[in-house]
Amino acid sequence: MQKTETAVFAVGCFWGAQAYFKKVPGVLSTSAGYTGGYKPNPTYEEVCTGKTGHAEAVEVVFDPAIISFRRLLEHFWKIHNPTSLNKQGNDSGSQYRGAVFYRSPEQKRDAEESKLALEKSGKYSKPIATEITTASEFYPAEDYHQDYLDKNPGGYCHIDLSTIR
Repeated sequence: MQKTETAVFAVGCFWGAQAYFKKVPGVLSTSAGYTGGYKPNPTYEEVCTGKTGHAEAVEVVFDPAIISFRRLLEHFWKIHNPTSLNKQGNDSGSQYRGAVFYRSPEQKRDAEESKLALEKSGKYSKPIATEITTASEFYPAEDYHQDYLDKNPGGYCHIDLSTIR
C-alpha cells in the first residue's frame, strides 16, 4: 500500500496553486479549497468578502517516497511573494494571504526552518509575511473551481506555470 502525506498551502488564488502543484512529480492529487477561518462550509462568495477568516488554499496529497515535504516547500516559496501581506498578483484581501497550514510537528519544523533560511538568504529586502500555522478543517471549493485553469485555458493566474522543475 502506498504511503501518502498531505500538505496545505495558500499562495493567493487557488486556481494557479492547484494547476502548479498537480504537475509536480510525486503529487498524487490536489484540491482547491478554503481553510484557516472560522465559518464552517464557506462558499466562494463568502470567502471573497474576507469575513470568514479563510484563505484560498490547495490541499496536496503526495508520495513522500517520491517528493518530500521540504521539496514541496521549495515550490511553495517559489510561486508566491512571501513579503506581500494579503496580496498576490492582482488579488488582495486576507483570503489571498500566503500560508503553510502544517499537519504534523515535522511539517511545522520544516516550514519554520525553510522560512528562516529564506529570511537569512537576503533574497528579499522586506520581512517574510507568510504565516505558518496549524492546519484546520479544509473545505473543498465548489466543483467549478476544481482544475479551473484546465477548464478555462488562459484564465488569470499570477503563477508562472512554466517554472515547474
